[in-house]
Amino acid sequence: MTTKFTPDHEWINIEDHLAAVVGITQHAQEALGDVVFVELPEVGRSYAKGEVAGVVESVKAAADLYMPIDAEIVEVNGALKDDPSLVNQDPMGKGWFFKIKPADMAQFDALMDRPAYDALLKTL
Repeated sequence: MTTKFTPDHEWINIEDHLAAVVGITQHAQEALGDVVFVELPEVGRSYAKGEVAGVVESVKAAADLYMPIDAEIVEVNGALKDDPSLVNQDPMGKGWFFKIKPADMAQFDALMDRPAYDALLKTL
């Protein structure tokens, strides 16, 4: 499994050429604070890279979720509706937001790897 990151602090794990999982990074959930609500996209809808695909609300702020690559939503994490705190507890595990079917793997390849994302965090 390969994980890439966006400058907007989303992560994406490619499980295979047909499926990928998307969520927010540890840094993003720490900046937001206690997550109290998550608005997830509709299954079957396609999004362009950079398009807003959902919203995360915390006690501090609300933040948009951006689609990291052109893709179609194939599944959402329904557990977040009942327990949005999963985002804080395990942002890169049980706190995932949605699964997608990638439309352009070249866009995935162009995202940051872990060392590049860590370098970005040092500039914040």
